Amino acid sequence: MTAEELIVEFALTRLDHPDLDLEELAALVVRRGGPERVLEFAAANLAERGELRGAPFPTAVEHVLRVVLTLRGPSD
Repeated sequence: MTAEELIVEFALTRLDHPDLDLEELAALVVRRGGPERVLEFAAANLAERGELRGAPFPTAVEHVLRVVLTLRGPSD
């Protein structure tokens, strides 16, 4: 999944669940993707950080948050 596809999926999830915070939305995106997506995101996080910092699911959520916040740009 490309970063752009991930942003679109995140945005659509946010439209469905406007009351959730960013971490909860990221967890929902990962959960919806199933086990294959968890491993894909955890592997991407491992490639970026050079280490796996925890179980696959939280690591996958961390990757989604990193992508979203990176593409979102600096805060004003």
